[in-house]
Amino acid sequence: MDDWKTQTKAVHVGERDFEAAGATVPPIYQAASYAAGTEQPFSAEDLGEKPPFTYSRWNNPTVVMLEEKLAAMDGGEAAVCFASGMAAITGMFFQMLQPGDHLVCTNVCYPGVLEFLHDFGPRIGVDVTRVDASHPEEVAAAIRPETRLVFIETPANPILRLADITAIAEIAHQGGALLAVDNTFGSPIATRPLSLGADLTVYSLTKYHGGHGDALGGVVIGQAAVVESIRRAISIHLGPSMAPMNAWLISRGLATLPLRMEAHQRAAMTAASFLENDSRVKQVTYPGLPSHPQHELARRQMDNFSGMITFRVDDPREMARQFDDRFQIIHYAVSLGHHKTLCYYVDTADMNRTTFHLEGEHLDRYKAFAGDGVFRLSVGIEDGEDLIRDLDQALG
Repeated sequence: MDDWKTQTKAVHVGERDFEAAGATVPPIYQAASYAAGTEQPFSAEDLGEKPPFTYSRWNNPTVVMLEEKLAAMDGGEAAVCFASGMAAITGMFFQMLQPGDHLVCTNVCYPGVLEFLHDFGPRIGVDVTRVDASHPEEVAAAIRPETRLVFIETPANPILRLADITAIAEIAHQGGALLAVDNTFGSPIATRPLSLGADLTVYSLTKYHGGHGDALGGVVIGQAAVVESIRRAISIHLGPSMAPMNAWLISRGLATLPLRMEAHQRAAMTAASFLENDSRVKQVTYPGLPSHPQHELARRQMDNFSGMITFRVDDPREMARQFDDRFQIIHYAVSLGHHKTLCYYVDTADMNRTTFHLEGEHLDRYKAFAGDGVFRLSVGIEDGEDLIRDLDQALG
């Protein structure tokens, strides 16, 4: 299996053990509990390294199949799935951080993460330092003896700012900390953080992995000892377990993930080039464009530029209403990574008030990407020329 290419891993890893009745597609094990032998422990505290299937909050055959696929595709030793991406990230924080610990966190990422940390840190006595992760020297300056974890997201939601994973991994490890990377915007087809030095990779599987907008899920991938500690302490005892149906849907989506990411990138490049050359658009940000201020870093650490674009226009709130009324192919909706193209306006003042709380130079750097607000365009797998026509008529 180690010699298999990513496409082959996405199709085959983990499935053979759970195929039944000669079926070429693994079944959904929609079971809460399993027949137990007399030697099987009643408490999860007595489970061994490879526990039998006992109760689906502990482990489930369909979820285990998905975890094996995800670990193989990212190059990790193990993976633990959760009911959502936020459950995966918060579960990781709960297990990795104790009172008195210090967390260095990127100051721009998925809003739910920063909103959670705003309450979580003070509640349990964890000090959180927010940094601009696109400047590794800020990460280095923030490291303390009590720093246990560095958390970054690249490309960053919503502005597509990048962070140098290799450089930050070296900084974290020199300071005795682990590095966790949210790679949701990239996917393992674009970037494999573990191969660049990261210790943990987290994803919202709801996005590119599932790919069809019909199943919630999240995962933490990395070294087996760390991942299993998260499983025992968080997944089993707090109960944010992934449902078997969602695991099956996401596993089915994985089979086409490499193919879809090619289509996402192809259509995104077409749309980004159109928008960049349109006089009605003030600014376009896409890692695949030479105009992205970190394009060279993108070329170095991304094998695929993904399907996420941001762009700015004059009078964006009126344009948002116009888009909602005029789009024919594109959906005016939140989320991302689906087979359909989605677009939504993210207002800078609103996001800063509720979530980012940026000031001074950090706010100026954010505005260099976002201005007063950006449209976040998650390009699907439609034909790029059709998307251009839809954007053209919607822009008016």
